[in-house]
Amino acid sequence: MSTQISIRTAQPSEYAHIGQLMVKAYSQLEGFITPAEHPGYYNMMANIGDLTAKHGTEIIAAMASGKIVGAVVYFNNMEHYGSGGTATKEKNSAGFRFLAVAEEARGQGIGKLLTLECIRKTKEQNLKQLIIHTTLAMQDAWRMYERIGFKRSTDLDFMQGEMKVFGFRYQV
Repeated sequence: MSTQISIRTAQPSEYAHIGQLMVKAYSQLEGFITPAEHPGYYNMMANIGDLTAKHGTEIIAAMASGKIVGAVVYFNNMEHYGSGGTATKEKNSAGFRFLAVAEEARGQGIGKLLTLECIRKTKEQNLKQLIIHTTLAMQDAWRMYERIGFKRSTDLDFMQGEMKVFGFRYQV
């Protein structure tokens, strides 16, 4: 894919498509929880637009050739972040979850562009840090986050059933 990528706020009419993109991306991760193991998690992704009802929550889409090729959910209020562990108690902080890139668009820097947009929004809103979580099944993303400047924060780690979830912070 050598087309230009643009980043913008997703429209409500796009939420169902984005939810399916996220479900497909996460269900294909080797070593990640499956829809059968955690149906509630996958149902949340399938209905990702429901999260926008929470204050400060926005779905950000990556576009290429008029098509959504990736998306992420940005939270400017950690109270609504919805993870396990202590992240929801963090003040003056933003977070993002459910970063996903369509299979045919991977390796093109779309995840990085979506991450950088979340960093830009965090800075613009004068928040002190951006918080994320990842798993061992997401090693490509993990490496990307570290290259961008995210630092491991073991105080944000938690267990999702049998799966360990690892916290990271980006100081703005």
